[in-house]
Amino acid sequence: MAQNDGILNLNRAICVAAGEAEKADQQPLALSKDEALMYGIYLNDYVKSLSQIQPSLIPRPTFDSYISSLKAKSRPPPTEPLVHIKITHTAINHVDLLYAHGVHQNNKSGLFVPPFTLGLEFGGIVLNVMQPSTTPSQKCHVKPGDKVWGGSIGTHAEELILPASAVHLLPSPKWSLHEMAALGAGTIPVSYGALTTIAGLKAGETILVHAAAGGLGVYAVQIARALGARVIGTVGSVHKVSVVEGLLRDPNTGEIPRGEGVVNYSKDGWEKEILAICNQVAKDGVDVVYDTVGLVTKSIRCTTFNGRIVVAGFAARTGTGAEKVDELEKVAVNRILLKQIKVLGYRFGETSRRLPQETIKMWKGLNEMLAREERVIKPVVYATYKGLDNVNEAMEALSQRKVYGKAVIEVCDEHEALREVQQRTDQSQKGGLARL
Repeated sequence: MAQNDGILNLNRAICVAAGEAEKADQQPLALSKDEALMYGIYLNDYVKSLSQIQPSLIPRPTFDSYISSLKAKSRPPPTEPLVHIKITHTAINHVDLLYAHGVHQNNKSGLFVPPFTLGLEFGGIVLNVMQPSTTPSQKCHVKPGDKVWGGSIGTHAEELILPASAVHLLPSPKWSLHEMAALGAGTIPVSYGALTTIAGLKAGETILVHAAAGGLGVYAVQIARALGARVIGTVGSVHKVSVVEGLLRDPNTGEIPRGEGVVNYSKDGWEKEILAICNQVAKDGVDVVYDTVGLVTKSIRCTTFNGRIVVAGFAARTGTGAEKVDELEKVAVNRILLKQIKVLGYRFGETSRRLPQETIKMWKGLNEMLAREERVIKPVVYATYKGLDNVNEAMEALSQRKVYGKAVIEVCDEHEALREVQQRTDQSQKGGLARL
């Protein structure tokens, strides 16, 4: 009920701004859309049920409103150009569930509290670029009409304004916006950074990828392969085994190479299966573990001496809904000592905030991998949902652990978006561009 009240209050405020307050009492959730409004998944409060997640009309972003929001939050003025994006595609992440239900660590730290627009990654087209007066000498790497992808808070919406550093050109013209959304600017960089920057994965090594059919996992498998490593993947259900096997099979023979394979970690004793696969190539364990689930203790049992375990998430916890959150995994440190294991944490967002140069280097390497003439990374799409109206359905499928790869939301048709951008660009050129 609090969610409905919040949306009602938001819509009433929008109507007042548009001079149509009287309509709010009659049709609070069915406002007519005009140029000042757009649809977005706006949460005025945390939700108890995913059915509460519905698109509502919210103010369309402007450069002035973006600057005003920074001032209202006592944040510094922009230090780089700002980019206005027409979003064509977005995608669902596990963290969306946590944010929506208010159980993520960022909810509790105050970084992500209502009201907010849900979503963390997008594919879209540049509408406009603004050079703030605080950054007169900086040149922007994108221009109106460019196809781009990126990551930011609030991407489950029709438009978005964000700093230029969060916006990336497509690695090559061969990639579509739908495909880039399936890779996810908040997904594939996490796996690439974890494997290259933190784990230091090398050719010839063996990596164990947990939740290998998930959004992070399917790209970790492919990145590891592109780096020349062997891959053993784990999955949590039988129907996801074939997804990972398809990524591992030799395209010429149809066979999975020796020393690689897929194991169901929902069965007891899966660690022995991992070791048996390693023994096929005379290895006594895996060199690297990529853990986004919370399986450090059991992973140590199948890690070789001096191995590395990279922890990047805890998807095995319950608590993605309104139920009680289980405690995090506790690890006996003597096991780390006995095998001289290195347990390394990787928090992608915090790395970007604290070590921006490291993130720039990571993006350079990832884009070079994606731009190869012969694709070494392929999008893995569970389903494409048409329109923001179906965000809750996609999130429900994810919460039930049905999704493999990515669930993509097509916010609008890419060709229609290009035409709209061209029309708005023409109008802006006729009327002159506003400047801050």
